Amino acid sequence: MRLDLPGSAARTDRRTGTRGETVPTVPSADTAGDTDTPDVPALLERSRALATPVLRSAVDRLAPPMDAVAAYHFGWTDAQGRPAEGDGGKAVRPALALISAQVTGAAPEVGVPGAVAVELVHNFSLLHDDLMDGDEQRRHRDTVWKVHGPAQAILVGDALFALANEVLLELATPEAGRATRRLTSATRALIDGQAQDISYEHRRRVSVEECLEMEGNKTGALLACAASIGAVLGGADDRTADTLETYGYHMGLAFQAVDDLLGIWGDPEATGKQTWSDLRQRKKSLPVVAALAAGGPASDKLAGLLAADAEAQDAGQPADAFSEEEFAARAALIEEAGGREWTSQEARRQYTVAIEALDSVPMPTPVRASLVALADFIVVRKR
Repeated sequence: MRLDLPGSAARTDRRTGTRGETVPTVPSADTAGDTDTPDVPALLERSRALATPVLRSAVDRLAPPMDAVAAYHFGWTDAQGRPAEGDGGKAVRPALALISAQVTGAAPEVGVPGAVAVELVHNFSLLHDDLMDGDEQRRHRDTVWKVHGPAQAILVGDALFALANEVLLELATPEAGRATRRLTSATRALIDGQAQDISYEHRRRVSVEECLEMEGNKTGALLACAASIGAVLGGADDRTADTLETYGYHMGLAFQAVDDLLGIWGDPEATGKQTWSDLRQRKKSLPVVAALAAGGPASDKLAGLLAADAEAQDAGQPADAFSEEEFAARAALIEEAGGREWTSQEARRQYTVAIEALDSVPMPTPVRASLVALADFIVVRKR
């Protein structure tokens, strides 16, 4: 199977920095040509319908003004506290938790506490990440720290993490204890990944292996937890849960590889971020690291520019001082050195590993098809 990922078809115009538009199509290995292919939007809508009321109930426990700040972050209100229909995210992680409960033969509702807990941890990380990265926009709205201040972003993030553990532990079952241990381990890995990401911005060189480790922690760990936590709540043994985590972890790496492509070549209207956003932030993302490791004239030129970049940064010169043409030229060098194509291929490889992991877990055929379809959906995105 070939996945048409961002970076494998459309190309950046090296003179102007303009982007083409590619709409990827993914015939699933198991469901291509099958009229019973799972309806992913329906799966996501089901997860929102089941998890959102419990999520809102948990957020309502927060003391003012944290409850209002969290409601704004989730898109339930606008900056003035009025009810809104904001973009609260795709609900991918909750959907994974509900489907994983069905692996054990349980109803999807069994996975709801896990779905809510994972979504709370995910949003804890977003609140802190936006502040640390200085991102002013998320989901096409001003970020919490910009609207309500850095202190509220930190406090609400911390509160969401605490709520995540409460939601699970209140079940007071052995399964809940096992699920909480997996969630806290995933959260620690997520924080490790964020720390690595920040430290790499100040290093001259980062290896491909280090970058994959960072992205596995920052993105793969929580998706791995989401893919297993419903099954744990449904009584799955550790082997089953570990295998589902393998699926989620490698799917997370594939997802992040695509995200790295979007971070350089993505359409701002689709991503909600600035053009060349990862280049502006000096991120050592996979395309950059792979380009630097490739060798050759383009790689060497890019390395020289980034070294001069680091010296300028040490002198207090912001990355935004560069022109759009300069960012476009750097993106073109990354592509010429092979970083774009390597990252696209790595996304395909990680996707394949994720799907193959499902072969080790007995499950109803429709449940497996749903996991495959969800992987297709989150990995292969319009750029």
